Amino acid sequence: MTDPKRLFDFPYYQLKQYPQENALVTKYNGVWKSTSTQEYIDKANAISRALIKMGVQPNDKVALISSTNRTEWNICDIGIMQTGAQDVPIYPTISEDEYEYVLNHSESVYCFVSDEEVYNKVMAIKNNVPKLKEVYTFNEIKGAKNWSEVLEAGKDESNQDELDKRKAAIDENDLATLIYTSGTTGKPKGVMLSHKNIASNAKFSSERLPIVMGKSKGLSFLPVCHVYERMLHYMYQYCGVELYFAESLDTISENLNEVKPEVMTAVPRVLEKVYDKIYTKGTELTGIKKKLFFWAIDLGLKYEPYGENGWWYESQLKLANKLIFSKWREALGGNIKAIASGSAPLQPRLARVFNAAQIPVMEGYGLTETSPVIAVNDMRNKGFKIGTVGKPLRETEVKIAEDGEILVKGPQVMLGYFKNEDETKKVMEGGYFHTGDIGEIDSEGFLKITDRKKEMFKTSGGKYIAPQIIENEMKQSRFIEQIMVIGEGEKMPAALIQPDFDFIRDWGKLKNHDLPADNKELVKNKEVIARIQEEVDLYNERFGKWERVKRFEMTPDVWSIEDGQLTPTMKMKRKVIKAQYKDLYDKIYEHTS
Repeated sequence: MTDPKRLFDFPYYQLKQYPQENALVTKYNGVWKSTSTQEYIDKANAISRALIKMGVQPNDKVALISSTNRTEWNICDIGIMQTGAQDVPIYPTISEDEYEYVLNHSESVYCFVSDEEVYNKVMAIKNNVPKLKEVYTFNEIKGAKNWSEVLEAGKDESNQDELDKRKAAIDENDLATLIYTSGTTGKPKGVMLSHKNIASNAKFSSERLPIVMGKSKGLSFLPVCHVYERMLHYMYQYCGVELYFAESLDTISENLNEVKPEVMTAVPRVLEKVYDKIYTKGTELTGIKKKLFFWAIDLGLKYEPYGENGWWYESQLKLANKLIFSKWREALGGNIKAIASGSAPLQPRLARVFNAAQIPVMEGYGLTETSPVIAVNDMRNKGFKIGTVGKPLRETEVKIAEDGEILVKGPQVMLGYFKNEDETKKVMEGGYFHTGDIGEIDSEGFLKITDRKKEMFKTSGGKYIAPQIIENEMKQSRFIEQIMVIGEGEKMPAALIQPDFDFIRDWGKLKNHDLPADNKELVKNKEVIARIQEEVDLYNERFGKWERVKRFEMTPDVWSIEDGQLTPTMKMKRKVIKAQYKDLYDKIYEHTS
């Protein structure tokens, strides 16, 4: 078979090139259940035939909402697109109001959901979505229609001819899916992505993946409703990777040890948590074991690729890998060949220490509007450089505008925003997609992101502040879990800090401080405030005087997706956080209402 051009071609390509018994594997009630490539295709075809019988027309929209990644999602994805309809993946964690907005804006006619929680949220607003005919569930839910009814209806093959005609009529440049951006600001926008947008991205990204085609396993846990994980699912199919779905974020460690994958994806927040967990275990060691652990970490933090530190460093690193880092690899299943990190900036210290430990973390960069990958690191052929997001993919042109903004042209750039021509024109000015990110390309062709154009701000003294750079430095502190630098139009930069409550309590025990059990009291504790101040002072040294965080306040809450401070990909919703902690903001700047 020729290279897949449309997204539903990928399973057929896998069947021809690398047919798998374990193409898609999900855990149900503690047992892993495999779906073969052939079964995947058969079930997708059944879904397509049933949808045609249910009146689904080309260019209709069908929504998919799942709390976890699972086999059913992928089967429905292919089944929907084969009919010429487009699917609309929706984040499970958004509010009922946002469900209502996306379902109405997309004009979705059917909706498939995973579980009772999501089902109840959709049913609560179903009467406000006039075009939505029916909701089907993957889990068995009393009183709800189950997706198995659709599969059953599709067993009748009498309309297979109609399906074949529809498939043949679909071109690679046609719309494949509508992905609504999680939106750190304002209403979500429906990004229109064609088959070619995502298919080309999957094929070109595969050139940066150091695995054995047809003989590797992947673990998937980032939300598949986000284009990053979804594109990788097609790439895994293209490369003949067995795809296992983690049960949840909480079971990653367990699932890694069960599956022992060669490849997985992560966001920096997940890698930070893995590192912190390892570091905490190290602090609990005693004697020579503890000394060796911290010797290995210090060595790892000085890591440079391709033996740039010389033979003495390399021989020390070899020893550290044997004595210490081998245990880190075991904890991740022992087989990891690549972890693709995206969605937010990766701290260089994490890139250093994981790569020193022979856990290849490769940072990439992209946006929903670019399907998503623009550039990504690759250890092979000198394609890896710490502190950068790698070199652009094949057929991707990246240029830097006069004001430093990253502009992109290539097969992955979206068709536009659904029902929003004005916004589309704005970001596509001059034929290039305007990313809203600031960056530079070095002499070797590596792309470096320096900040979000939208997030940069000026103090009242006219000085520019790039908050992400400051935040990334300060988040290296074990005491600081999240930090948001503020100060637009104010006399100085300051910060709202969500401390790492668990770590602070451990520190308190160690120092014999009698710390309060309640977080509201803890953030007012003098010892804690003084200790956080030490951390802020330490990291401030790395910045110019005008950039330094002059004051801070701590929030008593843990910032989360559920409580609205973070997007589903764990980026901060700056406007929400600022509004939520207006009292702290006013206290910092001594505003009086």
